[in-house]
Amino acid sequence: MNGNTGDWQSHRDDDGILWLILDQQNTGTNVLSISVLEQLDSLLDEISQDLPRAIVFRSGKSRGFIAGADVNEFLQVKTTQEALIMIKRGQKLFSRIAALKCPTVAMIEGFCMGGGTELALACDYRVALDDAATRIGLPEVKLGIHPAYGGLVRATTLINPLKSMDLMLTGRGLTARAACAIGLVDSAQPQRQMERAVRQFALTEPRRQRMPFVGKLLSLPGIRHALAEYMKKQVARKAPRQHYPAPYAILDVWATHYGNHKRMMEEEANSVARLIQGDKVRNLIRVFFLQTRLKGLGDKQSFIPRHVHVIGAGTMGGDIAAWCALRGLTVTLQDREAKYLSNAFKRAHQLFGKRLKTTRERNAAIDRLIPDIDGDGVSRADVIIEAIYENVEAKHAIYRDIEARMKPDAVLATNTSSIPLETLTTVLKQPERLVGIHFFNPVAMMPLVEIVAAKSTSEKALQQATAFTQHIGKLPLPVKSSPGFLVNRILMPYLVEAFTLYEEGVAPEAIDKAATDFGMPMGPVELADTVGLDICLSVAQNLAEAYGIKVPPGLNQFVEAKRLGKKSGRGFYQYKNGKALKDKDVDLGDQKLIQNRLVFRFLNEAAACLQEEIVADRDLLDAGIIFGTGFAPFRGGPMNYSLNQGVESILASMSDYQGRFGERFKPAAGWSLLGE
Repeated sequence: MNGNTGDWQSHRDDDGILWLILDQQNTGTNVLSISVLEQLDSLLDEISQDLPRAIVFRSGKSRGFIAGADVNEFLQVKTTQEALIMIKRGQKLFSRIAALKCPTVAMIEGFCMGGGTELALACDYRVALDDAATRIGLPEVKLGIHPAYGGLVRATTLINPLKSMDLMLTGRGLTARAACAIGLVDSAQPQRQMERAVRQFALTEPRRQRMPFVGKLLSLPGIRHALAEYMKKQVARKAPRQHYPAPYAILDVWATHYGNHKRMMEEEANSVARLIQGDKVRNLIRVFFLQTRLKGLGDKQSFIPRHVHVIGAGTMGGDIAAWCALRGLTVTLQDREAKYLSNAFKRAHQLFGKRLKTTRERNAAIDRLIPDIDGDGVSRADVIIEAIYENVEAKHAIYRDIEARMKPDAVLATNTSSIPLETLTTVLKQPERLVGIHFFNPVAMMPLVEIVAAKSTSEKALQQATAFTQHIGKLPLPVKSSPGFLVNRILMPYLVEAFTLYEEGVAPEAIDKAATDFGMPMGPVELADTVGLDICLSVAQNLAEAYGIKVPPGLNQFVEAKRLGKKSGRGFYQYKNGKALKDKDVDLGDQKLIQNRLVFRFLNEAAACLQEEIVADRDLLDAGIIFGTGFAPFRGGPMNYSLNQGVESILASMSDYQGRFGERFKPAAGWSLLGE
């Protein structure tokens, strides 16, 4: 058979191999929509009538194999029964592929995620392109679900459970070599060898991958149940069951039904059908689309930087420099003396050791990061990032020094966390060049970067800054220049309320528990300790005058006493080996009241930012707060959460709190915009 069937192209070659090529129409990315699956089902009907010698599944796209299922279709499912019908249709189709009486090979080039990996697992063999762009994974847990087209069953049948569970519980994508090492794929090949290797598997039918002996041992009932319970405890440290049920569902299906293929398939389907109906899944899908929107901002190819110069080797500046070097850019790092550079280079070596697998890669990254006390890199850099402490005069002095030495088309950026750019541009002859590129701490962990525009900032500078953040793997968020921009502006009243509760006698542990029970990844007290209380004080003071924030006097006392948080070994908490020592028997007080006071300050400031158009719309606001603060992703962002809870209900409670605790709980004018 040869020809096209909608999104599928088929070609039988002289060796009798049938090549099934998915090239979905009107999109640059293949996804397994209902239509695509129905077309494949029809193709299998034809194939079964005239079986080829072998079948190869491959993509007709240049960028990847299959991105996964069509997430939009998840949102159209109204009932558990509808979800079950959709899931079982996919299971049945992939089981047909697995049962074919001829060899089947998945030819994976580029990304292969979710349903794409499940299709590959249904094949007899998998050959992946050994290239930096190849990523193979089962990331469904990030959407609040888990593999449903037989992927959970097949992954745990094929791969050592320690590896298969890690793959599904983290949702991370593997390189071709890493996937090959755990048995997820059979071979990782360079581009020039791909087709030859695929043909070899198709025509010679070598022995298929089997579960290794250690994996079989770990899958025995007693060991399996104990291992699942241990993994649940590990998961609970980061993802409580009440907020993120999907990882626990994965472990339950595996622990309870492994070994009974038919029953495990049924429970895999039932489990996802139940999960998909919850608000958590819909909110996590919303987060997925918000992330996609940020990734799509700007034009990555419009500006291709190769050399970055960072001024300031403190925690932020040093970590920005290390991250840029990790991502393949040449980086010169400037500070006044060598002693200020040493800690930055030490942290960079630690980052490279964690993130890069081979000695060659680590050495290459180290070579890209160059100490530059004299600032010679300024004249060669495509991007210059000023990342010194929050002092206007000191920043002005730097701009006066470097402006004349910069390349005409270089980006001049500041990493200021709270100072309006209009204040910083006054010493520049070309103020239109200055743009804010505001990273968050820790740089390696936080995906968001605020792209800050002053009234004078040129469109070219904004486009270049946006493209730069994309080149280093960050999510750009366009924000208007104003004190604190978006994230710190919203975060600071929340932190200040935590400090206020502390001064009222509430234990730090009680404050943090209320926040983490709401879904925050870290409580506000521990967050402040992690950021540094000196930095919190500086930002709070910068914002105090602009927004009428009252800085609790106790915060200043902590800084004067050099109790700066984690970096000094003591802040609100005492730290041992980098871990906060918390009192497990502390009085937790009225947890609902504490939680409301924290969350209402957060939501109210978000509404004020909406009113002032700090970002273009409420979706971008939600995106910024989720990716900039870690705001409970399963709640879909502060504005989405407010709408789901009911704005009138929140405003009624805030008015009550205004009377009890003060004017800081007075509802902002921006709440009225949520009804539009």
